[in-house]
Amino acid sequence: MSVEASKPVVAAFDFDGTLTRRDTLLPFLLHALGTAAVMRHALVLSPTLAGYALGLIRNDVAKERVFAQTISGTGIDVLRDKAAEFAEHKLPGLVRPEALRRFDWHRKQGHRCVVISASLELYVKPWALKTGFDDVMASRLETREDGTITGNLSGGNCFGIEKVRRLEALLGARSGYTLYAYGDSRGDRELLSAADHAYYRRMPGEGHENSI
Repeated sequence: MSVEASKPVVAAFDFDGTLTRRDTLLPFLLHALGTAAVMRHALVLSPTLAGYALGLIRNDVAKERVFAQTISGTGIDVLRDKAAEFAEHKLPGLVRPEALRRFDWHRKQGHRCVVISASLELYVKPWALKTGFDDVMASRLETREDGTITGNLSGGNCFGIEKVRRLEALLGARSGYTLYAYGDSRGDRELLSAADHAYYRRMPGEGHENSI
């Protein structure tokens, strides 16, 4: 038996664009706040959104500005209820069937399956645990002592090298397990680079396989 074959196997999946067909933050905000409110906020946020699209504003900075404008001051319990509804009723329609098939393959092999995402833990975690993933690492919202949301992230944005840090914090040194990683964006580069088997934008067997 090879050294690699004797190691535990971990499959780490990005969420937006990998497990889902699209980014999920806007659909979540529409669900939680309503279309009219989101449109009003979008006008105020247009400089930030444009700067992010042009690569002038970092992902974490843009995200916190969006949260400060849209959900700052909201009670975390209220938003958690909205997130549970979103995970139950809206997320299933956004999930890619081919990604779920790959997840199911890993699960049948007895591999440890992890979601590691810059998306909000509030809605990613209930969906992922119900689906059968073993662990969830995602971005968390900071709250005040009274339970309201500040608009900031707690513990940083789960993006780029932070994904690798969180995976190592959960599982220990990378040398201790074989890692399959699935991602679709620049926020996944470090995770994909750390993997033994890395797949960018496509699942194995899905059209022209694109592995790195």
